[in-house]
Amino acid sequence: MLRNCLLSFLTILVISCNTAHHIQLPKRNDASAGGTAFYDKEKAVGWQERDSLARLEILSGNIPSFLQKFVRIHVSITDSTGKEIKASYYVSPDYLAIGSDNDWARIPLTPMSAQAIADTLHCFLPTAKIVDDIYKQAKVKLAPVPMYAFRDSTITMWQHHLIIEGQRKLQKGLIAGIKKDVVISDKIINDPKPNRVAIYGWHQLNGKAIQPVYTGHVNWYADYSHGIRLVYRIIRVNGKDMDYTDVLKDERLRPLLSYEANPKCYRY
Repeated sequence: MLRNCLLSFLTILVISCNTAHHIQLPKRNDASAGGTAFYDKEKAVGWQERDSLARLEILSGNIPSFLQKFVRIHVSITDSTGKEIKASYYVSPDYLAIGSDNDWARIPLTPMSAQAIADTLHCFLPTAKIVDDIYKQAKVKLAPVPMYAFRDSTITMWQHHLIIEGQRKLQKGLIAGIKKDVVISDKIINDPKPNRVAIYGWHQLNGKAIQPVYTGHVNWYADYSHGIRLVYRIIRVNGKDMDYTDVLKDERLRPLLSYEANPKCYRY
């Protein structure tokens, strides 16, 4: 009886470890601002202050608890010899947000702040392929909602969050289709203009992305449609743990994570 109970516990433990990954942040202070208060305070300031404060709030642990439990994504490819290669990695279930479980709001960020947060949490920013794979495996898929006035204003960012929540109707699980992802891409380093941000995604319900990989914005620009999705940097490939940079450098393995032939851009 005891042996059976122990085996059942170990089985549950293994399943739990294989299906989720938790990022580590300081415990959220109960006095920290909720999403509503954060946006109310920041609506009259410039992008630098908003971006800087959002970064500090997130790194201090002021995020809803569900964002700390990552979701596993499964991918596979067939190499030139016909051999199947399987991999899995973990992604945040939603885009970065500020606040408590009862009062939170998604927040667009510059790639510089996004990278600083990713580095602290042993994560990286997705490629276009990762964005596509997340969409395919998302439990909650919502239609994009474009907005046209004051696109980079704090008020419009807040309004867009509320619109998404109206669509979501409390559905839970990995969500996609609601934002353009800030991504890593060689288009950043190959663009003739310096200091670029790459965005991609905003999938329609037919599975097609509205936004191709685009580097037309300077890297300090962030608008309501941008979202920051974190990917844990350890990739499980055929039962072996690898850093994502080693996967991208490997000619045979890189198609697991990227569409690009020989990517050199791994971070901002």
